[in-house]
Amino acid sequence: MTSTAANVARADELPLSEDGFVRAARNRHARNRLERHARLVYAAWTPIVLAGCVAALWLPGGPPFSAWTFAFFAVLYAAVSRVEFEIGNGSAIPTELVLVPMLFALPVGAVPLAVATGFLLRTAGDRPWPGRRPTTVLPLLSSAAHALGPALVISLGGGLPLRWSAWPVYVIALLSQFAFDLAHSVIGSRANRIPARTVLGFLWLVYVVDATLAPVGLAIAFGASKHALLALSVLPLVGLLRHFGHERQRRIDHALELSDAYRGTAFLLGDVVEADDAYTGSHSRHVVDLVLAVADELGLDPDERRDAEFTALLHDVGKIRIPSSIINKAGPLDADERALMETHTVIGEQMLERVGGMLGHVGRLVRSCHEHWDGRGYPDGLVGDAIPRVARIVCACDAFSAMTTDRPYRAARTEQEALAEMQRCTGTQFDPQVVAALARVSASA
Repeated sequence: MTSTAANVARADELPLSEDGFVRAARNRHARNRLERHARLVYAAWTPIVLAGCVAALWLPGGPPFSAWTFAFFAVLYAAVSRVEFEIGNGSAIPTELVLVPMLFALPVGAVPLAVATGFLLRTAGDRPWPGRRPTTVLPLLSSAAHALGPALVISLGGGLPLRWSAWPVYVIALLSQFAFDLAHSVIGSRANRIPARTVLGFLWLVYVVDATLAPVGLAIAFGASKHALLALSVLPLVGLLRHFGHERQRRIDHALELSDAYRGTAFLLGDVVEADDAYTGSHSRHVVDLVLAVADELGLDPDERRDAEFTALLHDVGKIRIPSSIINKAGPLDADERALMETHTVIGEQMLERVGGMLGHVGRLVRSCHEHWDGRGYPDGLVGDAIPRVARIVCACDAFSAMTTDRPYRAARTEQEALAEMQRCTGTQFDPQVVAALARVSASA
C-alpha cells in the first residue's frame, strides 16, 4: 500500500482543523494538476525512479520472464491501485496484496517495472485522461520507487525461492519498502510545498496497514508463484476493502457536511450579534483572530482549536437578550445592571444548547469565558485549571481586545498599556501561560 502524499494540501492552504486537512487533500486530488514547482521536481525525480526500475532488470532471482505473467500482474496491480482509502490526512492503496505475490511470481528484477506499468495503466480509467497532460502522470510513475527496496533485498538477501524460513529477509524487504516509499513521499511533500511533518503524520498509518496486509500477500504468493492466476484470490478481499473505503468516505462526507452546518450556524449567530450591536459583533471577530493566534502559539490540537474559534465567535451571543440600554450605556453599570449583564454567559450557553451537537459543547465553554484564574469570576467561581483552557484563552483575548478598543466611556489603550495591565492581573484574573502567549503573539504582529 503506497501513500499518496501528493493529495495532501499545501501548508498555506490548510487550516489546522482536521476537517480542513481532509477538505484540502480532496481539493488537490480533484484538481488533478501540478503547480510549476512540483512539475519541475517530478520531471527530475521520475526519470531517476524509472532508470532504477530498468536497472533492476539485471537483479538475479525468480522464475524465467513471461510476458503474459508480466502483463497479468501489471493489469492486476493497476486495478487494485484504483481502490483508494482516506486514512488520516491522506490516502493509501492496498497494493501490498499484489506486490508481495509479484516478487515471487515474476523475475524479482522485473517487479519495479511491472509496478510502474501498473501505475501507468491505472490512468486509463481516469476522465479526463491524464495522458493529455503527461506531467500529471509523473507522480504516479515515481510511486514505483517503493518496489525497488524489496526487490533489491529479496534478490540479494537470499529470500528466493519462496520459503517461510526466509521470513527475516522478508521483514527486511518490507522495511526497505517503507524506506524507499518514505524517501519518495518526502520528495513529493517538498514538490508540493507540504511540511514533512504533515506527511509523516499520516504515513505511519499507511505502513501499519501495509504490515498487516503483507503476511496475507505472502500466503497468496505461495500459490501465485506456481500458478499466477491464483493471485486473483486477492480480489474478494480488495472488494471488501473497497466497500469499507466507500463507507468511510460517506461518513467523512457526512461529517464535513455537519461541520459546515455547525460553522454556518455559528457565523449566522455571529451576524445576529453584530446586527444587534455593531461593537459587540466586530469585537467578537477581533477576539476570534486573537484567540486563534494564541491557540496556535500554545499548540492546541485541531479539535480544541476549532472549539476555541467557535467559542470566541459566540462568547457574547447571550448579549442579544440583554437590553441595549445596558449594552450601550456610556458609563459604569450599577449593581443591578452588572448582575443582569453577568447572566449573558448562561444565556449564551442555553441558546447554544438548544442548537445541540458541537455548538451545545461550545455553549458549555461560552459559560466559562468570564471565570477568573483566582475563582472570583462568574457564573460558577471556577479556579485555575478547573476553567476549560479554551475559556481561559477567550477570557484573556476578550479583555485585551476590549482594552485596545474605543468605547463610549473611555478611549482605547495602546497594546503595550493593555499588556502591562494584563500582566498585572496575571495569576488573579488571567492564566499566566495564556498571558505569556498573548504577549508573544502581540510582539510578533
